Amino acid sequence: MYLCYVDESGTPEVPGNTSHYILAGLSIPVDEWKQCDLAIETINRRYDLVEHELRIAWIMRHYQDQSKVPDFDSLDWPQRRYEVNRYRNSELLRLQRAGKRAQYQQTRKNYQKTDAYVHLSDSDRRSLVRDVAMALSGCQFARLFAECVDKIHFDPARTKATIDEQAFEQIVSRFEQYVKITNSGQPKRQKCNCKICTAHRPVAGAATTRQPAPARVP
Repeated sequence: MYLCYVDESGTPEVPGNTSHYILAGLSIPVDEWKQCDLAIETINRRYDLVEHELRIAWIMRHYQDQSKVPDFDSLDWPQRRYEVNRYRNSELLRLQRAGKRAQYQQTRKNYQKTDAYVHLSDSDRRSLVRDVAMALSGCQFARLFAECVDKIHFDPARTKATIDEQAFEQIVSRFEQYVKITNSGQPKRQKCNCKICTAHRPVAGAATTRQPAPARVP
């Protein structure tokens, strides 16, 4: 049995707020999944991120508010969290009092998305991403499938499928082809099945589901 975990980056709407839409799937044999999960869990524990999702786009941003904390790099992690959150709370209160609703809402969203990582400096967060990438690169049994759509050149008149549907079809097609190649030459009793798990919204018309109940791909 193979599992393929699918996640997206960008928005499929045209024009939306991104120039590209990317859908990627990571395929791992089900009996190796625990090993990979343990490797990532070990890294999360090292960076005090147990039970937190790793959102790379938010992790890799520069946190301007950390520069507002005197001697931030010399503080321990609990003190860093305290000082950054204190600054953030005061900033939200300032925006709220000034009646800057749109800026308040966007700032609040940014703070919520980065809250788990505020104790990590820029260099800490780069090391975190590097450690995760190195851990996954050591999983020789893992395969990555991806589809990147430049929405500037996407012509909806030439296809009945939406951008996210088209991307999903490409991922499924490549995943199924990989499983077929893996199965070729294998005795019938050893042939592999496959399942796809999506991280967010299901694609319209696609036989998928959110975790933890992945749907079988025929």
